[in-house]
Amino acid sequence: MNLVVLGIRGVPAAHGGFETFAERLSLHLISRGWTVTVYCQEDGDGEIYESYWEGVRRIHIPVARKGAAGTIVFDWRATWHALRQPGLILTLGYNTAVFNVLQRIKGQTNVINMDGIEWRRDKWGLVAKTWFWLNERVGCWVGSHLVADHPKIKEHLATRVQEAKITMIPYGGDEVLQADVSRLIPYGIEPQGFSVIIARPEPENSLLEMVRAFSLKERQHKLVVLGNFAPNENAFHRQVMEAASDEVLFVGAIYESSIVQALRFYSRFYLHGHRVGGTNPSLVEALGASCAVIAHDNHFNRWVAGPEAQYFSDESSCAQLFDQLLDDDQAVERMRSASRAKFQERFTWSQVLQSYEALLTQWLPDNI
Repeated sequence: MNLVVLGIRGVPAAHGGFETFAERLSLHLISRGWTVTVYCQEDGDGEIYESYWEGVRRIHIPVARKGAAGTIVFDWRATWHALRQPGLILTLGYNTAVFNVLQRIKGQTNVINMDGIEWRRDKWGLVAKTWFWLNERVGCWVGSHLVADHPKIKEHLATRVQEAKITMIPYGGDEVLQADVSRLIPYGIEPQGFSVIIARPEPENSLLEMVRAFSLKERQHKLVVLGNFAPNENAFHRQVMEAASDEVLFVGAIYESSIVQALRFYSRFYLHGHRVGGTNPSLVEALGASCAVIAHDNHFNRWVAGPEAQYFSDESSCAQLFDQLLDDDQAVERMRSASRAKFQERFTWSQVLQSYEALLTQWLPDNI
């Protein structure tokens, strides 16, 4: 039972949702007797080398180039190197699926998690959108089997391949039953005295609409916004920050889990403005922390957060929700209870990892 993981920067997780998932899945499978190899991107020059972390075999590939170009170089070198590895390949994401043609030619079994519909994101220009669109098509073709993290993503992929080639398994999250309230002190906020947004500051994530809606009038409440803002370099970032009232706090990107957990757990509302994607990891984690969710109204968010969450379609409807709900303790408690129930229904790590183990076992080369 050998699994080789491609498509991420490495483990332990330090970057995003796929890395967190890969870490969880690797440790779970190792505890079940599997051998797991994960390719890891490193900065700099030098030879490929190996190490072990918590039983996970890590193959480190140094890459001198930065940014997207460096990621493409890493994916190419990792995919080429993986041709010599035995067992089953799990590729997380399709952004460089054209390289996975090598696995198809070699006859390796490659299960691909197709992530979201990347080419629909507003932040990409024509060249990037074309690249993602082509790679989505290639990934559907070269993958031995596909994983969708949301029913609507499965429906989308079923327009490219037969539905039998796709399995829907959502993303998982941690259940947060308590958090360190002292982590709020540096930000000058108190439990239930603030709401929180955790998102990349991109137009498709409705940051401007949510900040404007909150800032229309004095709320006697804080809005805490997590994310990397560079107003001197990015016109959209500058527009969002200029639209904010004095009650909006831009605290930057925070990667320390205990702080992020406290901000979710003690928030009045968790605001989720994502308009594109499947099962969003941050929204799942908000459900796990029993957050009262206010989300952009689309079929991705409605399936994840459920009918008891509150939804907005534009700046005006978002402002109305603030007006109606900020002082409604009963509504907030009802929304929090519904989030907990929705999380336990389908998003616990035990459910997600068991589903992946069953699928991967089915696609082990010896079992096909």
